[in-house]
Amino acid sequence: MRDAYTTKADPQFASLQTKIDALQKTYMAQQMATDKNRKFFPDANSTLRVTYGKVKGSTPRDAVSYNYQTHLAGVMEKYVPGDYEFDVPKKLIDLYDKKDFGNYKDKTGDVPVGFTATNHTTGGNSGSPALDANGNLVGLNFDRQWEGTMSDINYDPRFSRNIMVDTKYILFIIDKFADSKWLIDEMKVVK
Repeated sequence: MRDAYTTKADPQFASLQTKIDALQKTYMAQQMATDKNRKFFPDANSTLRVTYGKVKGSTPRDAVSYNYQTHLAGVMEKYVPGDYEFDVPKKLIDLYDKKDFGNYKDKTGDVPVGFTATNHTTGGNSGSPALDANGNLVGLNFDRQWEGTMSDINYDPRFSRNIMVDTKYILFIIDKFADSKWLIDEMKVVK
């Protein structure tokens, strides 16, 4: 299979990718020449990415409002046994039912799972760290809000939001769900 890929598929792919890259440069140059007042964001693949923003929810359209924070209760609300997207392991359900959250719960008494912010992200940003003003890891980027997926072309501050998994949830999963507290012991966890 590897030989077939390297001899047949990869050379075709490389040839097409070279053409696509050249056309993309022409396309971008024409956009920049046409719309001189617009801000254009570069392709960040294979580069260090730095963005900044504020934790914030959004109201993308009439009568629709998204809070900035989700919790483990929301995971349980979406639970569908056997569904490839919304199944939840029994151990996680048991931890939730017992409210065995350790010190990973927030002021609501629940474990924060994800949050949104105004950071500009693009394809390939998944896994990028989210740091607070003091340089502490507070989350990892993994997605964009549906209404803001066009932000590569047009970043709209009203509803372009990136979505991050909360560090408290990561630590909760490592400690309580995976029983790997020894990993937590190797970290400097800021409370």
